[in-house]
Amino acid sequence: MASRQFTPLSELEQDALAELSNVAMARAANSLRQMIKHQVELSVPSVEIVSKEAATQLISKPSNATLVAIRQDFTGAFSGRALLIFPESSSLELVRVVVGSQLPLEDIVNLEDEALAETGNIILNSWVATIANLLKRGLKMSLPTVVRGDSHQMFKGEENQNLVLFLHIRFEISTKEIRGYVALLMDIPSVEELRSLISDYIAHATRTNRS
Repeated sequence: MASRQFTPLSELEQDALAELSNVAMARAANSLRQMIKHQVELSVPSVEIVSKEAATQLISKPSNATLVAIRQDFTGAFSGRALLIFPESSSLELVRVVVGSQLPLEDIVNLEDEALAETGNIILNSWVATIANLLKRGLKMSLPTVVRGDSHQMFKGEENQNLVLFLHIRFEISTKEIRGYVALLMDIPSVEELRSLISDYIAHATRTNRS
């Protein structure tokens, strides 16, 4: 399989990617905070690049039988598909916070896809755009789409998109903790380009620290 040709990230590359991810998530949290007028904390406990099959296993849990994802494709220096994924129960909890828990459940359900698309658009756009900016590149994002299904359906994409940049993310919104995932589905050339940009970022950071 093509994914076997990919060499795992070094510890330094992994640390740099985690640092970039947390900066990007902090900016995404700030954008979300302005929209919903609630305190929002977003953190990335772990980040890794894995095969599509491994990513499927990471989100395949009995409690995650049905998953909800906001999906956006991106193109630029590197391209692929970005996904913000939640277990169905967490997605409804998030929507309650976004649209207001005082609304009747029926209204919340009716607004669910719209609220999820808007929330996902803010988080994915902020995250991907910040990563691109920090790496001194630009990316274009498609409009968000909400999809539902099991773990296998989440990672359906182009045949050559065999690698997943996978982030466990933790939300804290108004004292509620919501866990989810961000996944970037990419082909090997795109991942290698991202890796090259991360190496440039590390080299620049090293030179700056020395001067």
